[in-house]
Formats: sequence, C-alpha cells, structure tokens
Amino acid sequence: MTPSRRDLLAGAGALAATPAAAAAEAPSPALQGVLDYVEGQRTTGFLVVRDRRTVVERNWPLPADAGAFRAAFAYGTTAQGALLEDVASQQKSFVAMLVGIAVDKGLIEVSTPVSDHVGAGWSRAAPDQERAIRVIDLLTMSSGLDERLGYAAPAGSVFLYNTPAYAVTKQVLAAAAKAPLEGLTHDWLTAPAGMTDTAWRKRPAGFGDVGNPTGLVTSPRDVATFGQLVLDGGRAADGRTIVSEAQLRAMFVRSRTNPAYGRLWWLNGSATTIRPLAKPTEGPLIPAAPAAPAAPADLVAALGALDRKLYVAPSRRLVVVRMGQAAPDKDFDQQLWLRLSKALA
Repeated sequence: MTPSRRDLLAGAGALAATPAAAAAEAPSPALQGVLDYVEGQRTTGFLVVRDRRTVVERNWPLPADAGAFRAAFAYGTTAQGALLEDVASQQKSFVAMLVGIAVDKGLIEVSTPVSDHVGAGWSRAAPDQERAIRVIDLLTMSSGLDERLGYAAPAGSVFLYNTPAYAVTKQVLAAAAKAPLEGLTHDWLTAPAGMTDTAWRKRPAGFGDVGNPTGLVTSPRDVATFGQLVLDGGRAADGRTIVSEAQLRAMFVRSRTNPAYGRLWWLNGSATTIRPLAKPTEGPLIPAAPAAPAAPADLVAALGALDRKLYVAPSRRLVVVRMGQAAPDKDFDQQLWLRLSKALA
C-alpha cells in the first residue's frame, strides 16, 4: 500500500463542516479557466473541495435543447439551484459502500455465492455455473455473464462490464438486510452522512428496461459529501463511523481481471485499463498529456454515463464533482485534470 493510499484511509476525526458548508472564495484566473472549460462542456454542476473547504461551486441550468436528457435524468433542482440528476452508473460506487457496511454488520460475506442471498435461477446460466458466481464477482464485474445474464465465461476469469449483473447486487443487499434498498440506503448511508438530496427513483419506461430499473438521484453537494466520506476514512462530518477502514480499503483493491477497477470503483494509476465494452489499453484510467502533469495516481472515481464524475484524490486532499450532459471533448478527463493541476498547484 502506498502512502497516498494510506492517506485515503486515515480518519481525521470529527469534521468541522460538510464540504459545501464553507463559502468558496472568488476563483483565481487559472481556476476561472477551469470553470470556463467545464461550462463549455455541457456541465450542470461542478464542485471542488480541498481540505474540507469548498474551492469552487457552480451550477448551470439545462439548455432548451436538452429535452431528452431532462426527461431521462432530471428530477428538479435543489434550493441552491443545482440539478437533481439520476447519475447513471455512478450509483454503483454508492452500492459498493452499502455492501461494505453490510459486511461490517455481518450480513454479507463477499466470497459466498450470490444464490445464497437471492435464491437459485437468478441468471440464465446453468445451475453449476450460476452457483460459482460469488458476490465479489458482481462487485468486480467478473461474473462471467453477458448482459442477458447468460453464461459467457467462468466466474472470476474475465472483466465484463455488465450493468444488469451488477443490479443483482442491489437485490443481494435488500435480501441480506431484510429491508428495501431505499430504507437501508437512508439508514446506513445518506442520513448519517448528511446527504439530504439522495434517493432511489424508478426510472422512466425505456430507460429503466436495460436491466437496472432504479436510478440514484442526487446533487453535486451530496456527491461531494460521499467523496469526503471516502477521503476521511469512512467517517461522517460528525465523526461517526459509517463504514470501517477495512471495508473502505477493500473497495480500492485492484481486481485481478482489471487493474483499473476495484469493487464498483474506478482506479487511476494502473499500467493497463479496461474500460466498459472496450479492449485493454496501455496506461492509466486518466492519461497524462505529453510533458504535462497527470491526474494523481491514487485517484479513485465513481463514474456515470454522460460524464458524471466523482474524483477523490487523497494525495491532493481533493474531491471533484462534475454533473451534466456528455462532454463534447472526448479527452474531457485528461483536459480537466491538466487545468485543475495548474489551478490548484
């Protein structure tokens, strides 16, 4: 474990305030350049927290031509004018945290078969193939199932990014806790962490028929609070432990089938990366530009479709949130971190 990874798990005791509680100062010219860039990338919300203090927070309304996005992903606004969004696959990292809490409570053991929790026949694989799929295989996207939950490879042998298989993890949680997902999310995570804008919502018809019918609706401030929880070793702003350091650490262990992936979290700094529905590529999750600073190697990320981002960078004591529509710049991650690195140097 590197020192920066240890920093990720170093609890800081009770926090003075939640990330958004401290007013941000006027941005420097370099930071204004970051804001200008992200605003031009169809961003609706952008929030940077360093050392538990808000460096910058901006919210922008959806443009008039964003009707399809509004219908599928938008759920009103917060009192601060931030859009409440279904953050797509970013929900996976929240579920990883809930699984860690369930392990702490003695409700789940990740090495056990999925069918121990949800019963046999949850997939289209043969009974012996299904029985070999463990909870950890769902968490690391190595279930060996295709998107119709049919057998594609032996469990644990290959990285196959698979949202319908991941969604079974939510059933595992509810069965293990003997409680609805909404209730356990509130009681275990959002209420103790002070995340007041976050809730599970049934997705619109069509969008919800892709094997994951419930979306996590949240705000930039709540996502930043979630990121700060990670940065502070699993402890909330009032100092209470929400998830143990051991389970937090387990979320960020590089999986055997994809070194850029842990337990439903993306991990920077690996020599190779397998992105969703793509072949392995050389280099880390967020590439460096030639002769330019890269995103921190210890960065971990909760990522959702259309460039919804939560970056947690322990070595820089940073939490960065980006919400909105898909960024036109295909190198958005790299270009954002090039600008952020300069602005926050």
